[in-house]
Amino acid sequence: MAEAENKMGVMPVKRLIVNMSLPMMASMLVQALYNIVDSIFVSQISETALTAVTLAFPMQNLMIAVGSGTGVGINALLSRSLGEKRFDRSDNAANTGIAVIFLSYLVFALIGFFFARSFVSLQTPNEEVRELGATYLRICCTMSVGIFFQMTFERLLQSTGRTVYSMISQLTGAVINIIFDPILIFGLFGLPKLGVAGAAYATVLGQMVAAVIGLVLNVRKNEEIHLSIRSILHPDGWTVRRIYAVAIPSIAMISIGSVMTFLMNLILQPFTETAQAVFGAYFKLQSFFFMPVFGLNNGLIPVLAYNYGAKKKKRITESLSFAMKLAVGIMLVGMLILEIFPTQLLGLFDASENMLVIGVPALRIIGLTLPIAGLCIALGSVFQAFSRSMNSLIVSVGRQLVVLIPVAYLLSKTGNVANVWWAFPVAECASLMISLVLFKRLYQEIIVPM
Repeated sequence: MAEAENKMGVMPVKRLIVNMSLPMMASMLVQALYNIVDSIFVSQISETALTAVTLAFPMQNLMIAVGSGTGVGINALLSRSLGEKRFDRSDNAANTGIAVIFLSYLVFALIGFFFARSFVSLQTPNEEVRELGATYLRICCTMSVGIFFQMTFERLLQSTGRTVYSMISQLTGAVINIIFDPILIFGLFGLPKLGVAGAAYATVLGQMVAAVIGLVLNVRKNEEIHLSIRSILHPDGWTVRRIYAVAIPSIAMISIGSVMTFLMNLILQPFTETAQAVFGAYFKLQSFFFMPVFGLNNGLIPVLAYNYGAKKKKRITESLSFAMKLAVGIMLVGMLILEIFPTQLLGLFDASENMLVIGVPALRIIGLTLPIAGLCIALGSVFQAFSRSMNSLIVSVGRQLVVLIPVAYLLSKTGNVANVWWAFPVAECASLMISLVLFKRLYQEIIVPM
């Protein structure tokens, strides 16, 4: 019987976590590399172009929030149903998830078509930045069908433990993006020089290819899920409610990042557009360290959810302990890199002298928060796997809106932009305290009696 069970219930825990997470960590590292390369090419157009893409980021992050959060809901329900051997429910989770994600795409296509310029204009009075940002954002939103389906199909592969196939999908999309960025931005090989619009087209092209690959891999390789056009066209109401019971808090949690970046851009605007560009550069750089931890998190959630459904307490605690140590270790490396090489990292974005003056202390101050953030992400995986995503929402709201933005605003009143960055360490410490309190309560209520 052990041989017939999914590997998430029988494989040695440390090997399982590595087996589940390593492919996603590798693919997310490439994804982070693509994020950095994308901005590097854009910065070669001008600092104004880099600022424009930075101001479009909150809306892009909102799309990721909806796609990823819905994927978390699908993943949690599907993995738990597999652990309980409720295969009808796992199939409903997959097919219904595809239906609701398409509706999400339609909403953002309309937002991008009608409101892209208005959104960017709220964050800057500079007409050139507005025009470039609106062009970039309109393309990314109206053609975002790729990113929504890419994330959904990857989640389906992850939820059954097929993380290598998920990696293939994501890696292919990222590589295509990296290849076509310089070609479309600078007009290589006889193609037209599209500038910022070229960066957007390269992005959506990579996402669409990744989505197609993800669909093919699910149909041909994911034997525990049975996709059906009929089921997709007739989504199950109970399944929709169960998916969004987990997804809405997850969407809200990730969306808070969009609100935070939008408000931070407003706080930094009175100083200089260069400060906004620094903030954008930091976000690209930090993704290189956060993405592997998110890959670890994505590999950990189905393991926790499966063993929660199977009532295997020891595997849950062992998985979490190992993942926490691994997350903190990754982030310690990230912290050291930001502390030692801030000038070289900003140089990747063709940083001016003024950008270095603002950016070097910014990277060193915010870099101090990375190990704490890694621990909080690992703890958050428990909340998501056990359908307690509201806890993750509480942590995220507390960190980014209750603490970070008010503290950053107050520090901005000192007139020194370097002081604003200290809001990040303050917020991360608050996040850790809230996470520990909520985790202790969950542990006593669910894991101890198991």
